[in-house]
Amino acid sequence: MYVARRGAPIQSARVGWFDVHAHLTHPKLFPHLEAIVARAQEAGVTSILSNGLNPSDNQAVKEAAETYDVIRPCFGFYPVDAVLPEMDAMGVDYPRDAPAVPAEEAVAWVREHVDEAFAVGEIGLDGYWVPEPLWARQEEIFRQLVQVALDADKPIIIHTRKRERHAFEVLKEMGAERVVWHCFGGKVKLARQIADHGHWLSIPANVRRNQAFTRMLETLPRERVLLETDCPYLGPDRERDNEPANVAGTAAFASELWDVTLDEVQSQLADNYEAVFRARP
Repeated sequence: MYVARRGAPIQSARVGWFDVHAHLTHPKLFPHLEAIVARAQEAGVTSILSNGLNPSDNQAVKEAAETYDVIRPCFGFYPVDAVLPEMDAMGVDYPRDAPAVPAEEAVAWVREHVDEAFAVGEIGLDGYWVPEPLWARQEEIFRQLVQVALDADKPIIIHTRKRERHAFEVLKEMGAERVVWHCFGGKVKLARQIADHGHWLSIPANVRRNQAFTRMLETLPRERVLLETDCPYLGPDRERDNEPANVAGTAAFASELWDVTLDEVQSQLADNYEAVFRARP
């Protein structure tokens, strides 16, 4: 299988699929990156946005994008990581193995490398793992990163959990327009408000077995929909790690729900991708 490395020609956006939220540097995926990229290309995927979580992960994303043309580097600071030193000091249990990086260092890394980023993300607010006494600090860091993106005219990829409404208010207040809400877990009514405001929402590959995601894909304005995997999570099969090739299956499901051809789905998604990212692969 041919794999497009840096400098090799790739397909136009009009003849492919896009995974706008992936974690190719995850330990489950990174050792197998060449094979994963090959399977994605075989499925017709022309862009994979790999999202960084902290400075070391951002660096790994950067290096992967320098190797494979299909990978688009997104630099961020995961909202739990943003206050992980404070959570550790409080004795809060967090099951993910992540480095406790000072926020100032992480924000500085994104600011220093933002011109190389395809987007700033993932960033956001998380009230599921983060205790309420740290919400103000988490929001402070979120606002700093949003401002970095706005100053550089970069799109923003949002993670939020249990704080969706507040994240929306912050983004509106700050004037952020090119925003993609990844794996939106709030109420579908709020998702529609976000779409009506002009932001985009990306639907993960487990959509066929998740009623909320099915409703979003079926009822949101089609011009505000994008596709993602959040790999290695949220795959169509619970027993297997997710990977970017699976966005093709989500596109097929969109064709069923929208009662249109795959070519029409492809054209709509290409329009959406170009609108938010101002780019064609």
